[in-house]
Amino acid sequence: MAGRRRASRAGLSLVLLLAVLVGCGGRAPSDTATADVQRVLDRRASAVLDRDAAAFRATGEGTDFANLRDVPLAAWSYRLTDLRRSGDRATAHAELRYRIEGYDAAPVTTDRTLSLTRAGGAWRVAADEPAGKTGDQLWEQGAVTAVRGEHSLVLGVGQSAERLRSFAGLADHAVPAVSEAWGTDWARHVVVLVPKSLEGMAGLLGAPAPEYRGIAAVTTGEVSEAKWGSPRPEAGGGSAKAPADRIIVNPDAYGVLGDFGKQVVLTHEATHVATRAHTTAATPLWLSEGYADWVGYRGGGRAPGQVAPELERAVAEGQVPAALPDDGDFGFTADSGRLAQAYEGGWMACRLIADHWGEVRLNDFYRAVGDHRKRAGAVEGALRDVLHTTPEEFTRLWREYLRGQLG
Repeated sequence: MAGRRRASRAGLSLVLLLAVLVGCGGRAPSDTATADVQRVLDRRASAVLDRDAAAFRATGEGTDFANLRDVPLAAWSYRLTDLRRSGDRATAHAELRYRIEGYDAAPVTTDRTLSLTRAGGAWRVAADEPAGKTGDQLWEQGAVTAVRGEHSLVLGVGQSAERLRSFAGLADHAVPAVSEAWGTDWARHVVVLVPKSLEGMAGLLGAPAPEYRGIAAVTTGEVSEAKWGSPRPEAGGGSAKAPADRIIVNPDAYGVLGDFGKQVVLTHEATHVATRAHTTAATPLWLSEGYADWVGYRGGGRAPGQVAPELERAVAEGQVPAALPDDGDFGFTADSGRLAQAYEGGWMACRLIADHWGEVRLNDFYRAVGDHRKRAGAVEGALRDVLHTTPEEFTRLWREYLRGQLG
């Protein structure tokens, strides 16, 4: 009797084990929907790369195939991550990975939600959209026009080729200017996206448009994002490998800038691309934004008061900041005067280092801070090891520099 009970328990354990094994697979072996849908997505990806409109239509609807015609793609693939099926309908979640030929060192990855239907035993895509709060891709906003520069690729929607060429010219001037200041250990080319409007820019970033009103441009990377734009006259507003940075322009704010301001913005953003591999969680915004401004204005012949009018006003009123700006001062929904002073204060700090210790030391300082990887102790360590000073002494020198340059 006991033997039979043990045998029964063993049989029950075997049944439970089989059930667990089937459960770990996520679906019964006879259900081929996951494999079938992945094959549809593979055919869809091949059709995009082959520029085969008929093959693309055979997989269903979604991204307007014609809008991609001018985009120079080197890779395009989907990885199915989840499938929820109900009869002849299904919702799939997938990673779209694509790479622009000659510009991306590694693919951009973006999450997609796809609706599918099955008819005649074949699955077809009924809709292909950004997942959750993921931003649009440029070609989802209209037909993309591509303009190549010597050091740049400009992709635009709703823009004339002439205007896109003007962006390419600015970017082509920015890239060597950044290399002259920072060095050549970066890709030395940029991809610039120019949507039709502020709303288009916000759509690319997956954010509400009011958050970027007045912001002339942003730079996005695979992991981190850096923004630039302040109320100043010239303004319109990291991943260790940095495989695919994009400079995204707000055409509304950018359009009101003068020629000098437009160049400063593109050079600033190109600096973010160049420094991305050395910009980490350890890097405070006063350094990353201040350095990008320093490169942007470098050699421009502008006096400190022209670049830092808010700080000049504060100094004239006897209100010299007591400390370097913190990250919270760079919030784009904050008071415009506070935001302007934050950018100006970071720029003046980097200008101080370049003037007092030299440009090579400024670059070494930037790299040393980023190499620390963690915020705690990063600036303190770089001040000690590179500039041979202390935070207290550096702050004192910075405040004196503000008085001397802006007083």
